[in-house]
Amino acid sequence: MNTDDLTLTDLLTSVRACEHCKEQLPFAPRPVVRAQSSARLLIIGQAPGTKVHASGIPWDDASGKRLREWLQMTPEQFYDAAEVAIMPMGLCYPGKGKSGDLPPRTECAPRWHKPLLDLLPNVEQILLIGQYAQNYYLPADFLKKYKTLTERVRHWQEVPAPYFVLPHPSPRNQLWLKKNPWFDETVVPALRARLANHYPPADPGNE
Repeated sequence: MNTDDLTLTDLLTSVRACEHCKEQLPFAPRPVVRAQSSARLLIIGQAPGTKVHASGIPWDDASGKRLREWLQMTPEQFYDAAEVAIMPMGLCYPGKGKSGDLPPRTECAPRWHKPLLDLLPNVEQILLIGQYAQNYYLPADFLKKYKTLTERVRHWQEVPAPYFVLPHPSPRNQLWLKKNPWFDETVVPALRARLANHYPPADPGNE
């Protein structure tokens, strides 16, 4: 598809109608993406889970609640597409694997990410959540130097702009968070400080 002359509205319509991987998906395709051209923060995660597939609302699950806690954002702030764009590596639920969901479909990012990014000129900060987004977007020399997600997150200060790296906020990562207390102690405050100029800290009682 030639996307050169599409507006963001047109492109989002095309993305949401995508059936490219239809035969490989467990359910009917339901691409999940949110964006407006004014958005300054872009969140790139993995792929929707079953709850998000059912609702069509990105991060509409326990992972999303924890992510909003890390960001100190209310749901109203988080789901304001004029400020926050959300574009996962895999746009549809990929299905269940032996230990959790399958990896994001590899067709989505090459097909849709660049056209979407080209129409998001105001993005100042991109959160890369989990290894799939990091492996796709971070420079090869950084990935070669820091091969594991833990090393990348620990050395977040070396991540080139406009990226910020995070582990996945899934409840499945509770053990990782327990084993790496420095994440909550140093990385989360740094992330909040980086976003503070644009997004006032949320009242924890508003979740």
